[in-house]
Amino acid sequence: MIGADILLKSLLKEGVEIIFGYPGGVAIPLYDKLKDYPQIKHILTRHEQGAALAADGYFRVTGKTGVCLATSGPGATNLITGIANAYMDSIGMVAITCQVPSALIGSDAFQEVDITGITKPITKHNYFIDNINDLSRIVNEAFYLASSGRPRPVHIDIPVDILKTEVKKFSYPSKASLSSYGTLQKISSEEIDKACGLIKKSARPIIIAGHGVMLSRAEAELKKFIEKVDIPVITTLLGIGALSEKHPMSFGMLGMHGMAYANYAAHNADLIIGIGTRFSDRITGNINEFAKNANVIHIDIDPSEIGKNILANVPLLGGCKEILKELNKKIVQLSHRNWVERIEEWKFQTGLQKIKQQSRPYNNKYLMAQNIIREIDLQTKGEAVIVSDVGQNQMWSAQYFKYTKPNQFLSAGGLGPMGYSLPASIGAKFGSPKSNIWAIMGDGGFQMNMQELGVIMEHKLPIKIIILNNGYLGMVRQWQELFFNKNYAATKLANPDFIQIAKAYGIEAYQITELCDAKSKIKKAVNSDKPIFLDFIIGAEDIVLPMVPAGKSLGDVIVDLPRN
Repeated sequence: MIGADILLKSLLKEGVEIIFGYPGGVAIPLYDKLKDYPQIKHILTRHEQGAALAADGYFRVTGKTGVCLATSGPGATNLITGIANAYMDSIGMVAITCQVPSALIGSDAFQEVDITGITKPITKHNYFIDNINDLSRIVNEAFYLASSGRPRPVHIDIPVDILKTEVKKFSYPSKASLSSYGTLQKISSEEIDKACGLIKKSARPIIIAGHGVMLSRAEAELKKFIEKVDIPVITTLLGIGALSEKHPMSFGMLGMHGMAYANYAAHNADLIIGIGTRFSDRITGNINEFAKNANVIHIDIDPSEIGKNILANVPLLGGCKEILKELNKKIVQLSHRNWVERIEEWKFQTGLQKIKQQSRPYNNKYLMAQNIIREIDLQTKGEAVIVSDVGQNQMWSAQYFKYTKPNQFLSAGGLGPMGYSLPASIGAKFGSPKSNIWAIMGDGGFQMNMQELGVIMEHKLPIKIIILNNGYLGMVRQWQELFFNKNYAATKLANPDFIQIAKAYGIEAYQITELCDAKSKIKKAVNSDKPIFLDFIIGAEDIVLPMVPAGKSLGDVIVDLPRN
């Protein structure tokens, strides 16, 4: 038995069934042993970034720690974007890299890089293994850290000589023992009472539900809470699905491209209850103008988030599920009907169907992306899992599909890497094979990681791939039009024939320019058990509305933008 056996046996102990990876020179001893562990399925992505982003998508749909694997040097550095994205979005991941021999560390050996130094600021913790006797313990600790508290990526770097070191026996810890990794203190009943007091006296409360609601599986507790206190719910981008958007107390996403009425609600509230959100700049707008007249109750499991961006009158430190349970025990039945009706009036005045046409400057022959997303929603009966990329397609996907379930909308929120959608949809499909996965992306984002079509081809994954093709880097173009005097520098794309590319991978593919054809091709995709690639030609001038310009308050949201 060698170190590679110890690693793989340890992964089995952690229940690992899938690794997304890419081999290389110093990783060969590990890959050589994979055949002896058929319980672990290795998915060969076509780029290491694809491996990390696939592990990300896997975690989002399963709640199980995703695992990615790469060789040293460029293999390891290619994981960085995916690891950073996982760190920003609180994704449980263990990233394993193989390293040059211990004796060559620091010598600038071929494909040597200080990957532990590079990953330190974008991981919850990282490890360099210099003793074979530490390997199983470290794997145990890594998975515990990645999945407990606030989930985040953990990195393990293993020199090739450790992988090849012979050992006599394998033992695995029964549980992780980390003296410096503290557990949360008991939830303060005094702070719970303070929160209940603020809620009782509030006339215009609003709940902002973030990703933490779903990470803690607190959807049922949230629903019980809002129905008891009669408080409207708005969500962050990653909080979409925390409450069904068909629930009468759901008022959509807030922020830069959130619903205007959600922004008005937050701007005019006298109490903000933030649940599992970090109050990022994309949801607050000008932070000095954010909910200036509101008290703030902030529920979060990570103490570093409370007070970081928005000061909290009542900080509630702990898991969202546990704290909501305590609130539900103590809070009395309340009514905020006047406030709810006011938000409903704003919704009537500024709903998406009212403002959609404002996103198009003049009538043109091209499809509207908004109509494509709505058609997917209608034809899938709202049952699809949408994996968006980054940019305009991301915002349209968030706005025009009605999400009714947690983790039904997968997207890169904090880091925002283009190219996320395709590999993340692959990870999601492996994690939840029965889910109806739709990967939605722009023509720019597709070309960032389009090589991952090879994985879809190899494994015959019935993922529906949607390109919203406007021939531009759409969101950058939008900003250039609105704020940089229409100087479209470096945003127009000279695209290849996407249909031929998809067909080269053995994927059925169509380009669509007419709405009637769009409906029939979406229906074809819905009814197919094979991958299908649909390239929709949309208008280059179409922009995403509503929009809060950078530096403005949520009250300054734009819903009507006349253009020449």
